[in-house]
Amino acid sequence: MLKSTIYPEWDAPYFIGKEIKKIYCFPWCKGQPELENTVRFESRAKAEQAGYRPCKNCCSSLPLGSWEDNLHELTLFVPKEFSFAENMKYLSNAKNECLFYSKNQRIYRAISIEHETPVVEIRADHDNVIYIRFLGNTMPSRKWVRAAVARYVRDWFDLDTDLLPFYDLAKTDVLLQRAVNEFNGLRNIGIPDLFEAICWGIIGQQINLTFAYTLKRRLVEAFGRNVECEGEKYWIFPTPHEIAALTVEDLNGLRMTVKKCEYLIGVAQLMAEGKMTKELLLDCGDYKKAEKMLVKIRGIGPWTANYVLMRCLRIPSAFPIDDVGLHNAIKYLLGTEHKPTKEEILRLSTAWTNWESYATFYLWRFLY
Repeated sequence: MLKSTIYPEWDAPYFIGKEIKKIYCFPWCKGQPELENTVRFESRAKAEQAGYRPCKNCCSSLPLGSWEDNLHELTLFVPKEFSFAENMKYLSNAKNECLFYSKNQRIYRAISIEHETPVVEIRADHDNVIYIRFLGNTMPSRKWVRAAVARYVRDWFDLDTDLLPFYDLAKTDVLLQRAVNEFNGLRNIGIPDLFEAICWGIIGQQINLTFAYTLKRRLVEAFGRNVECEGEKYWIFPTPHEIAALTVEDLNGLRMTVKKCEYLIGVAQLMAEGKMTKELLLDCGDYKKAEKMLVKIRGIGPWTANYVLMRCLRIPSAFPIDDVGLHNAIKYLLGTEHKPTKEEILRLSTAWTNWESYATFYLWRFLY
């Protein structure tokens, strides 16, 4: 029997077990299998007693003791190797970000969970705690939705990763030693939603970051939705179904290249049809297999695939080795006149095995 890593029962009339994968889901989980491949459980406890683990898409488990549910405010207990201030510095650099904003060492954003859109304030009054406060009347009445919010924030800040091994290898690394000293406690700030992560990767291809944020804002404000709370407007990234129904002509006002418009619509259609999901990529069980699955999609090359695997799937070996920003950061740290070649980067990164994504993220930080 699996040891339960979740808090007591959530409010659902029953749970559906997927027999082949041995996972259980809420009745409303997306992408349900055929009925003959499922079994019904009266509770989460019964499902776990039968050896089923929670579905990462809908039952998002949280490590035991990692949070407290105080209804209007959630408490997340964070690792020692986490600095809210350092992560705030990173987030504050996104001057034209449209999905959240920061003010007075607090982050504000709306988080879409099923049919609810709670608006939260995220702060840290102590080094080992993050507080998530629901604003206005947006507190979810159902416990599982509040847990999903906690899970989202935990994933956004990558709190499940133990950074100690990375810090140990960085102590003697010519490039990473300074990075971990200057940005200690920084996390690989993620993009938990797969569609958003892929879109951001496609939008950012071969343009500068400032213009990429402008295009993202245009896309969100044209086709996303928003909620009003306490006098502020909060935007939600459009869903695959919303973009899949569009034509290239519909996207003309964004001033994006025709190719990128085609890529975004193509990815949206694949995801709307269930042919590309976060679960499918995670089930690959191998970094290279997941990369190959992504690069088969029109508009996704090795850089975009590795960016998505790094920022959304949290694949530690993901390595966008051709990234211009990475090249510039290495050039800066080495004090050379020319950017490093791919062969030089491979040589410099030989000790980064299984930490390539974090090494890249920390080196990117020098660009700010």
